[in-house]
Amino acid sequence: MAARKTGRDGFVAVYPGSFDPVTNGHLDIVRRAAAIYPHLVVAVVANPNKTPLLRAAERVALLHEVCKGLPNVEIDCFEGLLVDYVRRRKASVIIKGLRIVSDFEYEFSMALLNRRLQGGVDTMFLPASLEYAYISSSSVREVFSLGGDISDFVPSAVLRAMRRHARGKSGASSPLTRRRA
Repeated sequence: MAARKTGRDGFVAVYPGSFDPVTNGHLDIVRRAAAIYPHLVVAVVANPNKTPLLRAAERVALLHEVCKGLPNVEIDCFEGLLVDYVRRRKASVIIKGLRIVSDFEYEFSMALLNRRLQGGVDTMFLPASLEYAYISSSSVREVFSLGGDISDFVPSAVLRAMRRHARGKSGASSPLTRRRA
């Protein structure tokens, strides 16, 4: 499959994910992919079958804030099949970050499926940097929900948003809203 180009922007890559919440590991993948591709679309998947911690609009806003220093990065949101979204965006490749072996097993299967579907597209895998290989959104949500300190795992804007979210849900005296030493 030949890579697709889009006008003056050059090759476009799409980095999809739930980003619930966006972690420092996600940002590492964004920065590295943005160094490879002239235009990177970070696409928040709005899955109506899941109940995320943060609404899609909040995740998009947080990504705008934490990626504002990356001029070739665009933030977007979509529902539906990834290959349909990639085709609409005239992108040439899907970017996926891999942390552990089980990530590879799942993502490789999805990459083959995405390549086989009508209008299929290839996937580029970027292994996580060692300092982020153990961080996942689900583990961050769990640690946070139990009152643990997640400040090393997420950008400060995300930490502030999660604390606001927790205060709104459970009141100002909740352990989720107190900063741990």
